[in-house]
Amino acid sequence: MNNKSKYTELIKTGAKRLGFLSCGISKAEFLEEEAPRLEAWLNKSMHGEMRYMENYFDKRLDPTLLVEGSKSVVSLLLNYYPSEFQNEESYKLSKYAYGTDYHFVIKDKLKELLHFIKEEIGHVHGRAFVDSAPVLDKAWAAKSGLGWMGKHSNLLTQQVGSFYFIAELIIDLELEYDTPVTDHCGTCTACIDACPTKAITEPYVVDGSKCISYFTIELKENIPTEFKDQLDNWMFGCDVCQDVCPWNRFSKSHKEPLFYPHPELLDMTKKDWDEITEDTFKKVFNNSAVKRTKFSGLKRNIEFLKK
Repeated sequence: MNNKSKYTELIKTGAKRLGFLSCGISKAEFLEEEAPRLEAWLNKSMHGEMRYMENYFDKRLDPTLLVEGSKSVVSLLLNYYPSEFQNEESYKLSKYAYGTDYHFVIKDKLKELLHFIKEEIGHVHGRAFVDSAPVLDKAWAAKSGLGWMGKHSNLLTQQVGSFYFIAELIIDLELEYDTPVTDHCGTCTACIDACPTKAITEPYVVDGSKCISYFTIELKENIPTEFKDQLDNWMFGCDVCQDVCPWNRFSKSHKEPLFYPHPELLDMTKKDWDEITEDTFKKVFNNSAVKRTKFSGLKRNIEFLKK
Protein backbone atom coordinates (compact mmCIF):
# COMPACT_ATOMS: atom_id res chain seq x y z
CA MET A 1 0.00 0.00 0.00
CA ASN A 2 1.47 3.38 -1.00
CA ASN A 3 1.40 6.40 1.28
CA LYS A 4 -1.57 8.02 -0.49
CA SER A 5 -3.70 4.89 0.06
CA LYS A 6 -2.46 4.49 3.61
CA TYR A 7 -3.19 8.11 4.59
CA THR A 8 -6.58 8.07 2.86
CA GLU A 9 -7.60 4.93 4.77
CA LEU A 10 -6.28 6.44 8.01
CA ILE A 11 -8.36 9.63 7.61
CA LYS A 12 -11.54 7.73 6.74
CA THR A 13 -11.10 5.41 9.71
CA GLY A 14 -10.47 8.39 12.00
CA ALA A 15 -13.63 10.13 10.72
CA LYS A 16 -15.73 7.04 11.40
CA ARG A 17 -14.33 6.74 14.92
CA LEU A 18 -15.44 10.34 15.61
CA GLY A 19 -19.01 9.52 14.62
CA PHE A 20 -19.13 10.93 11.11
CA LEU A 21 -21.61 9.20 8.83
CA SER A 22 -19.24 9.13 5.89
CA CYS A 23 -16.09 10.70 4.50
CA GLY A 24 -15.19 11.42 0.87
CA ILE A 25 -12.12 13.09 -0.58
CA SER A 26 -11.58 15.15 -3.71
CA LYS A 27 -8.76 17.12 -5.25
CA ALA A 28 -8.56 20.76 -4.17
CA GLU A 29 -9.07 22.59 -7.45
CA PHE A 30 -11.29 25.16 -9.17
CA LEU A 31 -14.95 24.08 -9.30
CA GLU A 32 -15.46 24.58 -13.03
CA GLU A 33 -19.05 23.34 -13.24
CA GLU A 34 -20.21 25.36 -10.24
CA ALA A 35 -18.82 28.71 -11.41
CA PRO A 36 -21.49 29.55 -14.05
CA ARG A 37 -24.28 28.17 -11.79
CA LEU A 38 -23.26 30.34 -8.86
CA GLU A 39 -22.86 33.39 -11.10
CA ALA A 40 -26.32 32.91 -12.67
CA TRP A 41 -27.91 32.36 -9.23
CA LEU A 42 -26.38 35.58 -7.88
CA ASN A 43 -27.25 37.56 -11.03
CA LYS A 44 -30.91 36.56 -10.59
CA SER A 45 -30.76 37.82 -6.95
CA MET A 46 -31.84 34.42 -5.65
CA HIS A 47 -29.74 35.08 -2.54
CA GLY A 48 -32.13 37.84 -1.45
CA GLU A 49 -30.65 39.90 1.40
CA MET A 50 -27.84 37.36 1.96
CA ARG A 51 -25.26 39.82 0.62
CA TYR A 52 -22.41 37.76 2.05
CA MET A 53 -23.00 35.28 -0.80
CA GLU A 54 -21.58 37.90 -3.18
CA ASN A 55 -18.29 38.06 -1.29
CA TYR A 56 -15.19 35.96 -2.00
CA PHE A 57 -16.57 34.65 -5.30
CA ASP A 58 -13.17 33.25 -6.36
CA LYS A 59 -12.47 31.68 -2.97
CA ARG A 60 -15.88 29.95 -3.01
CA LEU A 61 -14.84 28.18 -6.18
CA ASP A 62 -11.17 27.54 -5.50
CA PRO A 63 -10.04 26.12 -2.14
CA THR A 64 -6.37 26.72 -2.99
CA LEU A 65 -7.12 30.44 -2.57
CA LEU A 66 -8.67 29.74 0.82
CA VAL A 67 -5.98 27.43 2.19
CA GLU A 68 -2.53 28.02 0.76
CA GLY A 69 -0.89 24.94 -0.71
CA SER A 70 -4.03 22.82 -0.29
CA LYS A 71 -4.19 19.54 -2.21
CA SER A 72 -7.31 17.78 -0.85
CA VAL A 73 -10.81 18.55 0.33
CA VAL A 74 -11.98 16.03 2.92
CA SER A 75 -15.80 16.16 3.02
CA LEU A 76 -17.68 14.75 6.00
CA LEU A 77 -21.32 14.07 6.80
CA LEU A 78 -22.80 14.06 10.31
CA ASN A 79 -26.31 12.71 10.86
CA TYR A 80 -28.85 14.83 12.77
CA TYR A 81 -32.09 12.93 12.12
CA PRO A 82 -33.91 12.76 15.49
CA SER A 83 -35.63 9.80 17.12
CA GLU A 84 -38.41 12.00 18.59
CA PHE A 85 -40.28 14.91 17.06
CA GLN A 86 -42.17 18.02 18.11
CA ASN A 87 -45.73 17.98 19.36
CA GLU A 88 -48.02 18.08 16.31
CA GLU A 89 -49.93 21.02 17.83
CA SER A 90 -46.89 23.26 17.61
CA TYR A 91 -45.19 25.81 15.41
CA LYS A 92 -42.42 23.98 13.63
CA LEU A 93 -38.68 24.05 14.07
CA SER A 94 -36.22 22.56 11.59
CA LYS A 95 -34.90 19.23 12.90
CA TYR A 96 -31.29 20.34 12.64
CA ALA A 97 -31.97 22.95 15.36
CA TYR A 98 -33.34 20.58 18.03
CA GLY A 99 -30.08 20.26 19.96
CA THR A 100 -26.75 22.04 20.45
CA ASP A 101 -25.63 24.33 17.62
CA TYR A 102 -23.98 22.05 15.07
CA HIS A 103 -21.17 24.57 14.45
CA PHE A 104 -19.78 23.86 17.94
CA VAL A 105 -20.28 20.09 17.76
CA ILE A 106 -18.72 19.62 14.33
CA LYS A 107 -15.88 22.12 14.80
CA ASP A 108 -14.72 20.12 17.84
CA LYS A 109 -14.83 16.88 15.86
CA LEU A 110 -12.94 18.44 12.94
CA LYS A 111 -10.24 19.81 15.24
CA GLU A 112 -9.87 16.35 16.75
CA LEU A 113 -9.64 14.77 13.29
CA LEU A 114 -7.01 17.29 12.16
CA HIS A 115 -5.03 16.68 15.37
CA PHE A 116 -5.25 12.92 14.72
CA ILE A 117 -4.00 13.39 11.12
CA LYS A 118 -1.03 15.46 12.31
CA GLU A 119 -0.19 12.95 15.04
CA GLU A 120 -0.32 9.97 12.68
CA ILE A 121 1.13 11.48 9.51
CA GLY A 122 3.32 14.35 10.65
CA HIS A 123 3.24 17.98 9.56
CA VAL A 124 -0.02 18.57 7.71
CA HIS A 125 -1.39 22.09 7.28
CA GLY A 126 -5.13 22.53 6.99
CA ARG A 127 -8.30 24.30 8.06
CA ALA A 128 -11.69 23.12 9.25
CA PHE A 129 -14.89 24.51 7.74
CA VAL A 130 -18.47 24.23 8.99
CA ASP A 131 -20.94 26.20 6.90
CA SER A 132 -19.54 29.58 7.99
CA ALA A 133 -16.86 30.29 5.38
CA PRO A 134 -16.95 30.68 1.59
CA VAL A 135 -16.94 26.94 0.86
CA LEU A 136 -19.53 25.27 -1.40
CA ASP A 137 -20.16 22.37 0.98
CA LYS A 138 -22.69 20.48 -1.14
CA ALA A 139 -20.63 20.76 -4.32
CA TRP A 140 -17.56 19.33 -2.58
CA ALA A 141 -19.54 16.53 -0.94
CA ALA A 142 -21.01 15.57 -4.34
CA LYS A 143 -17.58 15.75 -6.01
CA SER A 144 -16.27 13.51 -3.22
CA GLY A 145 -18.86 10.82 -3.97
CA LEU A 146 -20.89 11.27 -0.77
CA GLY A 147 -24.17 11.72 -2.64
CA TRP A 148 -25.80 13.62 -5.48
CA MET A 149 -27.43 17.03 -5.53
CA GLY A 150 -31.20 16.50 -5.37
CA LYS A 151 -33.82 18.58 -7.17
CA HIS A 152 -34.27 20.49 -3.88
CA SER A 153 -30.52 21.30 -4.06
CA ASN A 154 -29.72 19.29 -0.92
CA LEU A 155 -27.22 16.45 -1.00
CA LEU A 156 -28.93 13.05 -1.20
CA THR A 157 -27.77 9.51 -0.56
CA GLN A 158 -29.59 6.27 -1.28
CA GLN A 159 -28.62 4.90 2.13
CA VAL A 160 -29.75 7.64 4.52
CA GLY A 161 -31.46 10.43 2.57
CA SER A 162 -30.46 14.02 3.37
CA PHE A 163 -30.78 14.82 7.10
CA TYR A 164 -27.11 15.45 7.83
CA PHE A 165 -24.63 18.30 8.13
CA ILE A 166 -21.74 18.73 5.71
CA ALA A 167 -18.29 19.90 6.79
CA GLU A 168 -14.75 19.95 5.37
CA LEU A 169 -11.09 19.78 6.17
CA ILE A 170 -9.00 21.41 3.44
CA ILE A 171 -5.44 20.12 3.78
CA ASP A 172 -2.08 20.26 1.98
CA LEU A 173 -1.79 16.48 1.70
CA GLU A 174 -2.23 14.57 -1.54
CA LEU A 175 -4.63 11.65 -1.14
CA GLU A 176 -6.62 9.16 -3.19
CA TYR A 177 -9.71 10.83 -4.61
CA ASP A 178 -13.27 9.55 -4.77
CA THR A 179 -15.54 9.92 -7.78
CA PRO A 180 -19.08 11.37 -7.94
CA VAL A 181 -22.12 9.07 -7.76
CA THR A 182 -25.02 9.10 -10.20
CA ASP A 183 -28.23 11.09 -9.74
CA HIS A 184 -31.17 8.99 -8.51
CA CYS A 185 -33.96 11.60 -8.47
CA GLY A 186 -35.36 10.24 -11.73
CA THR A 187 -38.74 11.72 -12.69
CA CYS A 188 -39.73 12.44 -9.06
CA THR A 189 -40.91 16.00 -8.37
CA ALA A 190 -42.15 15.51 -4.78
CA CYS A 191 -40.00 18.35 -3.37
CA ILE A 192 -40.94 20.79 -6.13
CA ASP A 193 -44.66 20.04 -5.75
CA ALA A 194 -44.62 20.28 -1.94
CA CYS A 195 -42.67 23.52 -1.44
CA PRO A 196 -45.20 25.89 0.22
CA THR A 197 -43.66 29.06 -1.30
CA LYS A 198 -42.71 27.55 -4.68
CA ALA A 199 -39.07 28.35 -3.96
CA ILE A 200 -37.82 25.44 -6.10
CA THR A 201 -38.27 27.29 -9.38
CA GLU A 202 -37.02 24.39 -11.52
CA PRO A 203 -35.28 21.08 -10.79
CA TYR A 204 -32.00 21.73 -8.95
CA VAL A 205 -32.60 25.50 -8.63
CA VAL A 206 -33.85 27.06 -5.37
CA ASP A 207 -34.72 30.74 -5.21
CA GLY A 208 -33.31 31.40 -1.75
CA SER A 209 -35.24 34.66 -1.50
CA LYS A 210 -38.53 32.69 -1.47
CA CYS A 211 -37.43 29.90 0.89
CA ILE A 212 -39.13 29.61 4.30
CA SER A 213 -35.72 29.07 5.94
CA TYR A 214 -34.60 32.39 4.47
CA PHE A 215 -37.69 34.23 5.76
CA THR A 216 -37.47 32.77 9.27
CA ILE A 217 -33.69 32.93 9.78
CA GLU A 218 -31.80 35.11 7.30
CA LEU A 219 -34.25 37.92 6.60
CA LYS A 220 -33.85 40.71 9.15
CA GLU A 221 -36.70 42.86 7.82
CA ASN A 222 -40.39 41.97 8.01
CA ILE A 223 -41.54 38.86 6.18
CA PRO A 224 -43.37 39.95 2.99
CA THR A 225 -47.15 39.86 3.56
CA GLU A 226 -47.68 38.09 0.22
CA PHE A 227 -46.36 34.93 1.90
CA LYS A 228 -48.83 35.28 4.76
CA ASP A 229 -50.53 31.89 4.44
CA GLN A 230 -47.62 30.03 2.89
CA LEU A 231 -45.25 29.43 5.81
CA ASP A 232 -46.96 26.18 6.82
CA ASN A 233 -46.45 26.90 10.57
CA TRP A 234 -42.63 26.97 10.31
CA MET A 235 -41.17 29.37 12.88
CA PHE A 236 -37.49 28.49 12.33
CA GLY A 237 -36.19 26.86 9.16
CA CYS A 238 -38.19 24.43 7.03
CA ASP A 239 -37.92 20.69 6.31
CA VAL A 240 -40.76 20.26 3.80
CA CYS A 241 -38.64 19.38 0.76
CA GLN A 242 -36.70 16.84 2.81
CA ASP A 243 -39.74 15.42 4.61
CA VAL A 244 -41.48 14.54 1.32
CA CYS A 245 -38.36 13.10 -0.37
CA PRO A 246 -38.74 9.33 -0.88
CA TRP A 247 -35.05 8.77 -0.07
CA ASN A 248 -35.63 10.03 3.47
CA ARG A 249 -37.63 6.91 4.23
CA PHE A 250 -34.16 5.50 4.90
CA SER A 251 -33.19 8.14 7.47
CA LYS A 252 -31.85 6.62 10.69
CA SER A 253 -31.79 8.35 14.08
CA HIS A 254 -28.50 9.95 15.11
CA LYS A 255 -26.56 8.86 18.18
CA GLU A 256 -25.01 12.21 19.05
CA PRO A 257 -26.00 13.17 22.64
CA LEU A 258 -25.37 16.87 21.95
CA PHE A 259 -28.09 16.86 19.29
CA TYR A 260 -30.77 15.64 21.71
CA PRO A 261 -33.38 18.38 22.28
CA HIS A 262 -33.98 20.28 25.50
CA PRO A 263 -36.57 18.23 27.48
CA GLU A 264 -39.23 20.97 27.21
CA LEU A 265 -38.85 21.61 23.49
CA LEU A 266 -40.77 18.67 22.02
CA ASP A 267 -43.84 19.09 24.24
CA MET A 268 -44.37 22.81 23.65
CA THR A 269 -47.69 23.71 22.03
CA LYS A 270 -48.64 26.76 19.96
CA LYS A 271 -49.97 28.34 23.17
CA ASP A 272 -46.59 27.81 24.86
CA TRP A 273 -44.81 29.40 21.90
CA ASP A 274 -47.26 32.31 21.80
CA GLU A 275 -46.48 33.03 25.45
CA ILE A 276 -42.74 32.33 25.36
CA THR A 277 -40.61 34.67 27.47
CA GLU A 278 -36.99 35.62 26.90
CA ASP A 279 -36.00 33.52 29.95
CA THR A 280 -37.67 30.41 28.51
CA PHE A 281 -36.07 31.13 25.13
CA LYS A 282 -32.62 31.27 26.74
CA LYS A 283 -33.26 28.07 28.70
CA VAL A 284 -34.69 25.99 25.83
CA PHE A 285 -32.25 27.30 23.23
CA ASN A 286 -29.09 27.49 25.27
CA ASN A 287 -26.21 26.79 22.80
CA SER A 288 -28.75 26.30 20.00
CA ALA A 289 -28.64 27.39 16.35
CA VAL A 290 -32.01 29.10 17.04
CA LYS A 291 -30.09 31.83 18.90
CA ARG A 292 -29.09 33.09 15.46
CA THR A 293 -32.56 34.52 14.94
CA LYS A 294 -32.61 35.87 18.53
CA PHE A 295 -35.67 36.03 20.77
CA SER A 296 -37.00 39.03 18.83
CA GLY A 297 -36.68 37.18 15.50
CA LEU A 298 -38.47 34.09 16.77
CA LYS A 299 -41.26 36.27 18.21
CA ARG A 300 -41.58 38.06 14.87
CA ASN A 301 -41.95 34.70 13.08
CA ILE A 302 -44.57 33.45 15.57
CA GLU A 303 -46.55 36.68 15.30
CA PHE A 304 -46.49 36.38 11.51
CA LEU A 305 -47.88 32.83 11.74
CA LYS A 306 -50.61 33.91 14.20
CA LYS A 307 -52.04 36.87 12.28
